[in-house]
Amino acid sequence: MHKIEVNLPDGRISRIYIGEGIKALAKYTDNRKTVIITEDNIYELYKNLFPEDVAVIKIKGGEPNKTLATIELISKQLIDLGVDREACIVGIGGGIVCDITGFMASIYMRGVRFGFVATTLLAQVDASVGGKNGVNHNKYKNILGVFNQPDFVLCDTSSLNTLPPRELHAGMAEVIKTALISDSNMFEYLDANSDKILNLDEKVINLIVKRCVEIKASVVEADEREAGERRKLNLGHTFGHAIEKHGNMLHGEAVSIGLVIAAHISQKLNLLTGEEVSKIEHLLTKFNLPVKTDIEKSLLLDAVTKDKKKHGQSIHFILNNGIGHAKVETLSFDKLNTLFLK
Repeated sequence: MHKIEVNLPDGRISRIYIGEGIKALAKYTDNRKTVIITEDNIYELYKNLFPEDVAVIKIKGGEPNKTLATIELISKQLIDLGVDREACIVGIGGGIVCDITGFMASIYMRGVRFGFVATTLLAQVDASVGGKNGVNHNKYKNILGVFNQPDFVLCDTSSLNTLPPRELHAGMAEVIKTALISDSNMFEYLDANSDKILNLDEKVINLIVKRCVEIKASVVEADEREAGERRKLNLGHTFGHAIEKHGNMLHGEAVSIGLVIAAHISQKLNLLTGEEVSKIEHLLTKFNLPVKTDIEKSLLLDAVTKDKKKHGQSIHFILNNGIGHAKVETLSFDKLNTLFLK
């Protein structure tokens, strides 16, 4: 097991345990009244591992259910259960469960303790770490949300053995994104070890989860509320979120296409070579990820103008400055449109 800490300037600490499983959950809730939030399918898979004498709230999975309506349903159940401020709410599942749990715990009674047991690759390397919790509204991704760090995150890498291949592949988009913004050696490692990753080699999986968490933890420590450096973690997400709004894709699949769009725009700005763009596309396809979309460009551009990263008539857009490096560029929507349509 590996432990990584996110140390915030005001003394708060969020601890991530890689290789720790659901069975160990009771060690981290400090004997508080515990309520688990999970999806129906996760409950059926792992209910025998849940601690005894805990309440379980089951929700429907999928982005269409990551809404205020679900938050209202959970709120009612928390009230009916008599949950107070001394409780601990734990989300067990993937990125959607983590988002909903973190948001719910942040607003219920103005805030209660919470933690996650991340059971998908995407959640382990990204969604569960860093304290961004939100829900969708009117098909706009995470447009309502908070910054609030979980007390703990258990990255149960053994649970990846039950993950559908498509979900595993989608999680790899966030892994590749992390390598693209911060670690060229990791990018090469992913390319060289793609077969082992797809076959869930335990040593390799634990290594890439650990490296992704280390990178994200260091970024969050420096910029918890996304005022500068943390924006780089949004590489591929501006167009990725727009694709999610108009398409029927998993988050990681949409991000994969977003990474390619960002790479091509970076090339047009002379920040990436054509060879580097090809390497990015090749690595994504190695993990069965899409690299293009048939969604009309005008629809995507319209969605981008409503993105959370916009600033007036401009947007903080993340570009690759070579593989393993990223930069934040403030682009006017007119210029972004020109670069995208060019």
